[in-house]
Amino acid sequence: MVSIKRAFLLAAIAALFLSASVPSASAKAPYEAYTYDYYSDSVPLPAPYLPDRAVTGSSLGVGEFNQPNDMFVTEDESVYILDSGNARIVSLDKDWNVLRVIQKFDNHGKEDGFAGPTGIFVSDRKEIYVADTDHNRVVMLSNEGKLLRIFEKPQSDILPKDFKFAPLKIAVDQAGRMFVISRGEFEGIMQFDEKGAFMGFVGTIKVSPNLADRLWRMLSTKAQKEQMQLFIPTEFSSVDMDKKGFVYATTIDINSDDTIKRLNPSGQDVIKRFGYYPNKGDIRYRRFGNNSGPSKLVDIKVLDGGLYMALDSNRARLFGYNDEGELLYAFGGRGTQLGVFNTPVAVERIGERLAVLDRGKNNIVVFHPTRFGSLVNQATKYHYDGDDTEAVKLWKEVLQLNTNYDIAYLGIGKSLLMEKKNKEAMAYFKLGMQRKDYSVAFKRHRREVMKEHFGTFMTVLVVLIAGFVTFRVARQVIRRRTGNREARLS
Repeated sequence: MVSIKRAFLLAAIAALFLSASVPSASAKAPYEAYTYDYYSDSVPLPAPYLPDRAVTGSSLGVGEFNQPNDMFVTEDESVYILDSGNARIVSLDKDWNVLRVIQKFDNHGKEDGFAGPTGIFVSDRKEIYVADTDHNRVVMLSNEGKLLRIFEKPQSDILPKDFKFAPLKIAVDQAGRMFVISRGEFEGIMQFDEKGAFMGFVGTIKVSPNLADRLWRMLSTKAQKEQMQLFIPTEFSSVDMDKKGFVYATTIDINSDDTIKRLNPSGQDVIKRFGYYPNKGDIRYRRFGNNSGPSKLVDIKVLDGGLYMALDSNRARLFGYNDEGELLYAFGGRGTQLGVFNTPVAVERIGERLAVLDRGKNNIVVFHPTRFGSLVNQATKYHYDGDDTEAVKLWKEVLQLNTNYDIAYLGIGKSLLMEKKNKEAMAYFKLGMQRKDYSVAFKRHRREVMKEHFGTFMTVLVVLIAGFVTFRVARQVIRRRTGNREARLS
């Protein structure tokens, strides 16, 4: 097992000497990339993405952005920027050419516009949905900016009379159902049908006090109980939709391990959490001082092949996960250089590239994947699609770039397990420190050994039993004869 890791290490050293004249990709990154191992230690990685350029309103010729809050990229790579401070939408084609700026629209003969909009979503039919927050409505426009519909405060018996509809983020499935996060709404994500009728809440977050909180409450006086913190469910912070119609959402809850959710049509959280640690961003962080506290996930973007990217506004980092909840890589940070952020608020996918909207810098930073990032992403997609043969080839290339990348060992191990090569799989699971899968491979291997040697084992066992029986019978016969002889002599 050690020889496997040593072989990859020697291959990596050889590759390093062969490419000594080529600058390291990670050396160009203004941030450190990492993941977490079994012991919760951060493991340095080659940079999975590198910054290409920063796009500003001035570079596009539309004037400076003013605190942009959201953006959306369609399948044909058209870009829609919600420039909230300027109350407008800037629409771009795949080459970053400005198509139109939507700031006003006709509302039944009257000029209308946005007020403090915070969220945008564009459907496959290029229908633009805007969370017009300060106007307490969702505005639906055509791609050219023509008003199609306005969704205002829903009417329902399950909503309180003083309910104030203040949409923050929005996502729409292929059937036209809307999923809206409303400010101050703790019941969950609001769901509307294709006609705009309120259907109820999905993904309700249940919060209960722990044992210590319950004990303190029991010992407190009535006045103290009234001053205690109420156990109010957590508010959602972002929402996205995958191609299967599942809703991905993030919450801001420093006490929860379930800050990323995948909601099925019934509203149940079905996201997988099979990694070493919960998929909630950083698991190790300072308790006090600068950059302290857990990750604050403010946006999520579903990629192809089961991958999804979560954006942490606390330390301005991106976290990439596979469909099993394993952390593939984390990168980013705060600063003034290209590639680091001030106040990141949204992440989108443009083909194989990533784009991050930075409200603090009023720009968009575009990243391209490095060789390491491309290999990891592609291997993950192959595994997700069931093509483990191709995935293993790429995982082995990944290990040549980084021999301490546990995910690659686990990827190879899972492929070997599917091929029923249980003994070989055990070796890779041990290198990847995955006890659960190692136990599965060990049990299967033990069963194989038993089946393979069952005939020999039973033959030896029968021979031993037969020999033991023969020995006992022979000894009894000898004793009987000896007793008879002694009796005749006496």
